[in-house]
Amino acid sequence: MCGAMTGKSLSERIGDLGHRLAVEAHAAWLAARDPRTPLIARLLAVAVAAYALSPIDLIPDFVPVLGWLDDLLIVPAGLWLVRQMIPDPLWREVHAAAELASERPSSRAGMAFILLLWAGLLYLVYWAVRTSPWH
Repeated sequence: MCGAMTGKSLSERIGDLGHRLAVEAHAAWLAARDPRTPLIARLLAVAVAAYALSPIDLIPDFVPVLGWLDDLLIVPAGLWLVRQMIPDPLWREVHAAAELASERPSSRAGMAFILLLWAGLLYLVYWAVRTSPWH
């Protein structure tokens, strides 16, 4: 039998890669906040983690092929560079914490609260514009 039939599907492998990159980005963020991390590594870790976790990309994803280059090249390369700058014991510590955090279930109540908060703020802005004397 073909080995590909017993392995993971492409979508499962892509999901695993996405999970790994998210854990690595979270570990970089944790390392950036740790005073034991060298300063240059802290600065790079903040930049890479913020970019990796940001919904805004250098090249928008809707641009064919080029839109995925940052996700497939820039982020992993930045994470690799950050990893090279952080001492092994510290990296193992922050990586374990990031892995543990990724295994915790997300809070639907927390997400609902944040969405309601944003909706409320948007309504306040709408109301302020509608009742403004300049409108």
